[in-house]
Amino acid sequence: MASMNIRSGDTVEVIVGGAETRGKRGKVIVVNPETHRVVVEGLNLVTKHKKPRSAQEQGGKFEQPRPIDISNVALVCPKCGQATRVNHVLGDNGKYIRSCHKCGAVIDARAEKKQTKAAKSKNPAPRKRKAKTDEE
Repeated sequence: MASMNIRSGDTVEVIVGGAETRGKRGKVIVVNPETHRVVVEGLNLVTKHKKPRSAQEQGGKFEQPRPIDISNVALVCPKCGQATRVNHVLGDNGKYIRSCHKCGAVIDARAEKKQTKAAKSKNPAPRKRKAKTDEE
């Protein structure tokens, strides 16, 4: 199975569906790679009715987001703000980083910083030692 280009925390735009849902954007809450579905905050809301099971529990109607197929959403580039496909660019560490297909900006800014930080920690700069004086 191929890796998924959308991860939790990404902003996505709905590209398929009715007039009321197409073009809406939201933040991805949950990604399920086995079923190729994502749950987007504030989109595809379904009303659930809950019956109180005890005297302390409160019942009523609750709106709950339902999963959307991953092929029906497109990743939104944080730099250019457009719905885009994902390129994979080779990073400094030899690992691939997600980037925008339209503007070329790196989407995984945190992952890129993490990679460079890990590379620096593997090869730390030599520490400067205090010069010894005769008084000590």
